[in-house]
Amino acid sequence: MRGHKALKSQRPRSQALHVLALQARGVSQAAPGRAGSSRWGRVGVRAPPLTRGGPGEPEPRLRPWGGNSPCPGPGPGSETRRNIVLSNPKKRNALSLAMLKSLQSDILHDADSNDLKVIIISAEGPVFSSGHDLKELTEEQGRDYHAEVFQTCSKVMMHIRNHPVPVIAMVNGLATAAGCQLVASCDIAVASDKSSFATPGVNIGLFCSTPGVALARAVPRKVALEMLFTGEPISAQEALLHGLLSKVVPEAELQEETMRIARKIASLSRPVVSLGKATFYKQLPQDLGTAYYLTSQAMVDNLALRDGQEGITAFLQKRKPVWSHEPA
Repeated sequence: MRGHKALKSQRPRSQALHVLALQARGVSQAAPGRAGSSRWGRVGVRAPPLTRGGPGEPEPRLRPWGGNSPCPGPGPGSETRRNIVLSNPKKRNALSLAMLKSLQSDILHDADSNDLKVIIISAEGPVFSSGHDLKELTEEQGRDYHAEVFQTCSKVMMHIRNHPVPVIAMVNGLATAAGCQLVASCDIAVASDKSSFATPGVNIGLFCSTPGVALARAVPRKVALEMLFTGEPISAQEALLHGLLSKVVPEAELQEETMRIARKIASLSRPVVSLGKATFYKQLPQDLGTAYYLTSQAMVDNLALRDGQEGITAFLQKRKPVWSHEPA
């Protein structure tokens, strides 16, 4: 947000960062770990267990917001939002094995907690992510290590798809290869107008086959194949036109617009949103009849939720609903 004074930390620059921020009345419920102050209240930092990557790969560390990192802003009905920041700009936020494992840990942490309503993934520096760390893909690392890199990356993307809460990508810069895959895998993607996207692996002899999985499910087939066959980037406006992005805004408005969407989602019933997300992806590959059958059953299940009835009752009584967030 404009005017926000970023937290300063004495910790080394990390590869991935995870912040749980509770804006409600400036109260923090931080787990053991370092905590700092911000204009929005207390900010707690949890340090989940991380796994060391390949040879010579430093273990990722987690730290409070700093530098040009985005900061969650306040708002009516604000709930818990998890902000995950790719924080290795000197290496163009490459998705090393260590980074991927850190990202996986942060995404899965307390996934079933009713306090968690939305996740935002962003990055420091001019590159959102350049994709895999090519130093890990040399012959010296070996086939087994290569397999672990791609399998871990695939798991991260599937965790996003299967996560019970919406995951938003906030992009301000270049996203290539697995970085583009990460954007395509998120439920919502908001980007600045200076952002661009590419799957350039073919230019160095490594076809972007795994990024193509997410890309093909986000944009039309011919658009995906042109990106994969040529490696040429597309602009943010082109990405919006083809469905890779939800919105494109001026850079100065990126954080504000992303947080507006996050606050709106966070103000709603978690079990209703969670059921809706799961149902949407479940029906997507089905034929029309099966899709309507699945979604009809889901709407019946939705009505059985306490919040399903609360919302209807509140509407009929012309009042705002009071969500319990009770699961089925």
